[in-house]
Amino acid sequence: MAWTRRYDDAEPQRINKWLAQSGVCSRREAEALIARGLVSIDGETVSDPGRKITAGQTLVLADEATGELGSTLTAVLHKPVGVVSAQPEPGQVPAVRLLTRATLVGESPSIPGRDTSLAPLGRLDMDSRGLLILSEDGVLAKAVIGPTSTLDKEYRVRVAGEITERKLERLRHGLSLDGRQLRPAKVTRTGDQALTFVLKEGRNRQIRRMCDLVELKVVDLFRVRIGPLRLGDLKEGRWRALTPEERAAMLAWR
Repeated sequence: MAWTRRYDDAEPQRINKWLAQSGVCSRREAEALIARGLVSIDGETVSDPGRKITAGQTLVLADEATGELGSTLTAVLHKPVGVVSAQPEPGQVPAVRLLTRATLVGESPSIPGRDTSLAPLGRLDMDSRGLLILSEDGVLAKAVIGPTSTLDKEYRVRVAGEITERKLERLRHGLSLDGRQLRPAKVTRTGDQALTFVLKEGRNRQIRRMCDLVELKVVDLFRVRIGPLRLGDLKEGRWRALTPEERAAMLAWR
């Protein structure tokens, strides 16, 4: 699927810089794509690596370009409880070990080996389950966990303790961790002891620690969404490859 986006900034900007800032590719990769004739503006193929894009113009990356940029392996895993996202202690099972041919759903460009290094893009602690992305894609990593990321994450949480409106208001706004104010969170009650959290940050064990501060204990934490990517009906312990269309949607998320 071709990557298409309209440029709306007032000041013109070099194409390679804009693509890098948008998290699509590095500047060097952008220059290589231009040299190969895979970049166009308003239907005209770009040939000058120093070309600038101006307000109102639309840039398109050809299908070949988006396919290549998304060709590195990115795994979408339904992580079970008891598995660590990365860097296991002795006796622990890292999530990458679950990425086998036997647990694959659909097709994948490759099957990770024992020495494959795939980093978690937004960790889940050992006691939590649900959607986990493992990838060697640096551009996607920047979009998901970089300091300017706008991707939100959705969690379904079961808690023990009395849920009150006062506690919900504190969870939504007003808590601090490690001396730093948390960003506002969307927290809704969905059952007697069930809450849904939507966060735009991922501090260490954030939801569990937030709940501790209002005298609620998390008994189950299940991540179901990262930006436009949903876990869907992927079964626990199974994985699939992220599609080029899903990758493009995550990079384009606003």
